[in-house]
Amino acid sequence: MPRIALFFPGQGAQHVGMGRRLAEKYPAARSLYERASSILGYDLANLCFEGPAAELDSTVISQPALFVTSLAALEKLRADSPEIPLACEMAAGLSLGEYTALVFSGAMSFEDGLRVVKRRGEAMQAAADATPSGMVSILLLDKPQVEQICQEASAHGIIQIANFLCPGNLVVSGENAACERAAELAVAAGGRAIPLAVAGAFHTNIMKPADEALAEVLGEVEIRTPEIPVVSNVDGLTHTDPEEIRELLIRQVISPVRWEDSINLMLSQGCDEFYEVGPGKVLKGLLKRISRKTNCATINDSFDETGGV
Repeated sequence: MPRIALFFPGQGAQHVGMGRRLAEKYPAARSLYERASSILGYDLANLCFEGPAAELDSTVISQPALFVTSLAALEKLRADSPEIPLACEMAAGLSLGEYTALVFSGAMSFEDGLRVVKRRGEAMQAAADATPSGMVSILLLDKPQVEQICQEASAHGIIQIANFLCPGNLVVSGENAACERAAELAVAAGGRAIPLAVAGAFHTNIMKPADEALAEVLGEVEIRTPEIPVVSNVDGLTHTDPEEIRELLIRQVISPVRWEDSINLMLSQGCDEFYEVGPGKVLKGLLKRISRKTNCATINDSFDETGGV
């Protein structure tokens, strides 16, 4: 029997039109958008389905939008292949996606998860506004090379590795001048550098004010023991104690995302059939760079999707 794992995408996977077909076909998905709008105080479905892109891409909107749309995709999976989520043995999510994974696992309610994600997006946007900063994806170089680049670029401002995604794909995060210098150094070293369309230097101490706001709202919600293990972005390990999970979620906003470690843990536990639940196929691509032969299907609103395993 296959050992099934689900993972959920993070910020950057959003696109105008996402979730529309899910809401049209699945009443449970449509209900999530309706419940979300009453909590958020604006029409989330309209922003997801119609845009404009500039508004949907903002941190304040994109985080709740991806959280809800990924859970809407989960309702598609529950309706079409209910045996898959029932048999799932582990879950993970990339940055924001960790909240989706925790809701799936039963550790947090949909309503509480959305309230936290809403505040998370607001706090991260405020921290980004306070310090001009950004993120750059560096491809084709290994970890020691990127660490050396960060060391050299730090003469121009704060910068560090923020996402350990897969071999040859790391993301640095920092002040704008340092990011620009890091991109130059990466190209000179034979790599590629792609500036990311994000508001600021996520997963660094530049987000420091955001963790305090997150701690406040997380203190107001109930976190339960997950029904299945959920891998933490902070350390690439699973945790069952609700207070540990709460503390790790606070730390996550200023800590590097250890996605490669997270996937390797799931593989080491025997997971051999993965499902990326939510917009895009980024996580499937990262998995193939870590373990080429591992099966992965995408569950989103592309109804002509063959499964891609």
